[in-house]
Amino acid sequence: MRPAPLRPYPLPAATQQPAQTTQSARYLTNSEAAAFLRLSPRTLEKQRVIGGGPRFRKFGRRVMYAISDLEAWADARSFEMTSDPHYTEQHAVRRPGER
Repeated sequence: MRPAPLRPYPLPAATQQPAQTTQSARYLTNSEAAAFLRLSPRTLEKQRVIGGGPRFRKFGRRVMYAISDLEAWADARSFEMTSDPHYTEQHAVRRPGER
């Protein structure tokens, strides 16, 4: 079951902070990152082990994801159609024993 879409609520005008020239990095936990990407938390855990997932950071035992890394990872998986050569390269069917 997929998590419900995130709907940010605008802050009242009095509590909004001025825009900064450099965006500070915000980190998300595994569960928050999974919700951000609308994936299962277990999927991100699995991708950390086998590879292919977004970049992550370790602070002690805690695993954190930067929002910019999550967005870059998602953008790298953007295709226009399934016959796109880059799509077929990434989704080629490999048979057992092939490299």
